[in-house]
Amino acid sequence: MSLILPQRSLSRRQLLQWSGLSGAGLLLGGCQSRFLPDKITQGSRFLTDKVGQISEPLNQKIEALMLSQQPVPEFAASEIEPDKLLINTFDTTPQIDPAQFRLTVNGEVNKPIQLSLTELQNLPLTSMVIRHVCVEGWAAIIQWGGVRLRDLIQLAQPKPGVRYVFFQSADGYYESWDIASCLHPQTLMAYQKNGQPLAIDNGAPLRLAAPIKLGYKQSKWVTGITLLSALPAQTGYWEDQGYEWFAGL
Repeated sequence: MSLILPQRSLSRRQLLQWSGLSGAGLLLGGCQSRFLPDKITQGSRFLTDKVGQISEPLNQKIEALMLSQQPVPEFAASEIEPDKLLINTFDTTPQIDPAQFRLTVNGEVNKPIQLSLTELQNLPLTSMVIRHVCVEGWAAIIQWGGVRLRDLIQLAQPKPGVRYVFFQSADGYYESWDIASCLHPQTLMAYQKNGQPLAIDNGAPLRLAAPIKLGYKQSKWVTGITLLSALPAQTGYWEDQGYEWFAGL
């Protein structure tokens, strides 16, 4: 079964109108009580919570409309910055035996699958040189190699109505994406970095890699992929602490 993404068109006027609303929501939703006078802290917290509840779904819709399935321009191999990819850990680096590793793809699918690292490496290899952007303010140009996530999704034969994908990692980290971003041709389940096998600190045996999302969306040590029609209550480790959910670039 193939997933057909809805065709979206948005005029410049509509984009500016929606972006203006979204920007206002971001401004108000981003205000924290520590920046406000003590007298209005309690009232402002209530206001910003309410604005955030309204603005975040709108922001997600704007970003989804702006997402293109066209490839993001890549860099030359000579532009790779091997020393600039910083190592961030959620908890502790898990110890995974590559020979015992299995990736499970399940959920609302007709054919749940479980693949070893060797089986993943036998699928068509896609390589890309892109910029990895961290929400902390740094970036690095990296070569990632692996299998397109959309190929794995197609193997599992998703049922009609699938809109989200939930990722589970060996260290307990969790994340969720919209289905359109998962089907982007440069969204990979990567097992290579800069032409070499992925290092454990960078997420080996398997991690998410894409030029269309911020770094915290790109889970390391991925062991489970679950296709869903509804967004789960726990949307992502950092999102559940206030980070933006869509996090598109």
